[in-house]
Order: sequence, then C-alpha cells, then structure tokens
Amino acid sequence: MKYAYAFALAAALAEVNAQAPAKPVASSPPAAAAPSAARVYRCGNQYTNAPTEAQAKDCKLLEPVPLTVVEAVRPTPGRKASAPAASALRVDSSEQRARDADARAILEAELSKALARQSELLREYNNGEPEKLGPETRNYQKYLDRVAHLKASIARNEVDIEGLRRELSRLTASK
Repeated sequence: MKYAYAFALAAALAEVNAQAPAKPVASSPPAAAAPSAARVYRCGNQYTNAPTEAQAKDCKLLEPVPLTVVEAVRPTPGRKASAPAASALRVDSSEQRARDADARAILEAELSKALARQSELLREYNNGEPEKLGPETRNYQKYLDRVAHLKASIARNEVDIEGLRRELSRLTASK
C-alpha cells in the first residue's frame, strides 16, 4: 500500500492520456510504474487500482481529471541569460574589513552570552544535585526531569560554545 497513491496517480494519468488526442508530452509517467488497470479507487485516505480490494473496502471510483500540459519556453541559442557583472559583486577591502569586524563583534558577544549561560547552568546543576524546588519535594519524578533537562541544556550550550569558538578561529585564520 506504500506506493498505492503513486500507482493510482499513474493510472489516472494513463486513463486521461488514453482519452486525450495523441499529442507528444515532454514528461510522462514511466511505463513500468503504470499498472494495467485504468480505474482508480479512493478508500479513505488511500488510493488503489485493484477492483477486488476496492469492492472489499467499499471504495469510490474517481473520475478522471483533465491533464494540462504546458510547453516550456526554450531559450534561443547564442543569447546568454543576463548575469550580474562581477564588479557588482565585488566589495571594497575597507568595507569587507568593516563587515569582518562586525561579524567578530557579534560572535564575541554571542560567546560571552553563552559562557554566562553556561556558568549559570552549572551553578544551578550543582554537580548533578540541584536544590529541590517546592513541588519537587513531593514529586521526585519532577526533580529527576528537571535534572535531566539541566544536563541536556548544559550539553547543548557546550556545543554552542564550541561552534562559536570555531567560527571565531575561522575569522582569525582568514586574516
């Protein structure tokens, strides 16, 4: 049933193509994918072309939908598509240095925020034994869930810090 929709679509296309006048089509479904039955049945959210299965499940026969084929416009040979000039993409070296400095400042600010967040998380985690909050004294599972969440947050934050340091080292290496 995994490919029932694809087969049903191919069958519907085959039926429509059989009823339409012969006209060359740029892309048609592969012959191997088109089943021999031309009728498509809808069984809830599934499609099938097997009449015995359709009768067993009380499926409805779908009406063929007219197929619209739009021919692609081919570019004329000898004429190239307009591309932006290479000089328009080039940036002055002073402007590029300013952009690099801005990028470095942003990365350093993000790194300092991540380091502050990491120290806060580690302080709250307290080596795997954070202090219990009000409702956690009665419900130990809530405490365990919070400890697991803190541990996952610390791991995510460490990965973020490593990524920011890596990006800063790339900026330093490119100079």
